[in-house]
Amino acid sequence: MGFALAQRARGHKGRVYVLMGDGGQTKGQLAESRRLAVKEGLTDLVALIDWNGIQISGRLDDVMPCNFRALWEADGWEVVECDGHSFDALYLALKDAGRRGRPTVLLCRTVMGRQGQAMEGTAAYHGKAPSSELYEQIVRDLGGDPETLTRALEARKSVPSFKGRKVVPPAPHLELGTPFSYEGNRSDNRGAFGKALADVGRRNCGRPGATPILVFDCDLAPSVMTKDFKAECPKNFIQCGIQEHSTATTAGAAAAAGTTAVWADFGVFGIDEVYNQQRLNDINQSGAKTVLTHVGLDVGEDGKTHQCIDYVGLFHNTFGWRLVVPADPEQTDRVTRWMLGTPDSVCLAVGRSKVDLVRDPSSGAVFGGSYRFEYGRAVKVRDGKDGAIFALGAMTQRALAAAAALAEKNVSAAVWSVSCPLAVDMKALREACGLGCVLTVEDHHADTGMGSILAVAMARHGLSAKMRNLGVTRYGDSGPSAAVLAAMGLDEKGIAQSFLELREGR
Repeated sequence: MGFALAQRARGHKGRVYVLMGDGGQTKGQLAESRRLAVKEGLTDLVALIDWNGIQISGRLDDVMPCNFRALWEADGWEVVECDGHSFDALYLALKDAGRRGRPTVLLCRTVMGRQGQAMEGTAAYHGKAPSSELYEQIVRDLGGDPETLTRALEARKSVPSFKGRKVVPPAPHLELGTPFSYEGNRSDNRGAFGKALADVGRRNCGRPGATPILVFDCDLAPSVMTKDFKAECPKNFIQCGIQEHSTATTAGAAAAAGTTAVWADFGVFGIDEVYNQQRLNDINQSGAKTVLTHVGLDVGEDGKTHQCIDYVGLFHNTFGWRLVVPADPEQTDRVTRWMLGTPDSVCLAVGRSKVDLVRDPSSGAVFGGSYRFEYGRAVKVRDGKDGAIFALGAMTQRALAAAAALAEKNVSAAVWSVSCPLAVDMKALREACGLGCVLTVEDHHADTGMGSILAVAMARHGLSAKMRNLGVTRYGDSGPSAAVLAAMGLDEKGIAQSFLELREGR
């Protein structure tokens, strides 16, 4: 699906062929993709199913009965049965594919292990090799020389082990525009993302030489703020319905195939529900862009099922994903444009509440004006001498309020705003440890997020300071986000109290 959509967006004329087994045809992700292929009119997409009736556990009809033809026909595909052992039959079926204005699937009737004696039609050989004796007998019966394998194995001993190759993805060719100002205009970070995305889309969709931008949605465009992009670039907007598993994979494949692919969804759907798909996007170095809205306890009334409090930990399990959690709309705008211009896989995570701009008493908006986003850099937003607070994303404003309250008690706390929890700013961390105590504050699981990452960095680099990671310690309540955060000790009062306890060793 992703390859076919990317091919269309790039103006290429060609076919995408998908080779599939029969045992996996009951999988839900395939059903999702079948429906989307028909909806998008991808007549150049051709699937071939090796239909031998056997899977690891035995016969298909015994493991999980499935009427292939009925399922594919119900979803609107052209279904063709053919002899999978006949080159002529396959050629004619492939030549005719797509002529009826629909995606085509070939049900290729085959016999597993055909002409393989004991292997033929035997489920036990689905995932194992034959014995040496059976191998030699089969190869001789087929007119081959069993010693060919022996000579090949011997020759391989003198060849250096293959270590693969590194493929460097090309940077997108996009006009990224100029960041908007949010002075005097209180906004939420998801809204700032949507506005910047639409602006970049307006500048590039249809522009000769520009990398195609594809935006994927799972029935949430008004909530994840991709509706303005849809209005600007309707042909580049892919509505997938409530089908997150296939959408995560499709967006990743489209990115790997030369587009800037953006998928926006709620946090619990965009990473919790589809972790394996995002892990595969990482393995494939896809360059996918995932935007998670409604993360953390900020979701408030939606309750514990929709409060995504583990996204930092999940992305930390991968090796290539970059994660950015901006503090305010000014920073969100700049991060969005940076994300669209980098070839890397990037996740942008934002809440849904409106937030104030982060301000410095002397210089105004910290992330406005000439500020330029730099991945991995923590930004000091308040000086202090009695300890440090590292705040993740929009928790920065609450940390600053807590620092102001502490100042009234003659306690001076420095505050760093952290937008990149997976990339530790060692310069900032060393400076903070030099103040004697470090409090981390995040709207996330306390033991798997930014705090735990900073603690490991301190241990690895021999840094010493009193430390406490303040975060989510249980599933959250359902209520106004401010009240839910307060109940978890993540409001101004709770942060200030934790800082005092940390300094005093309590």
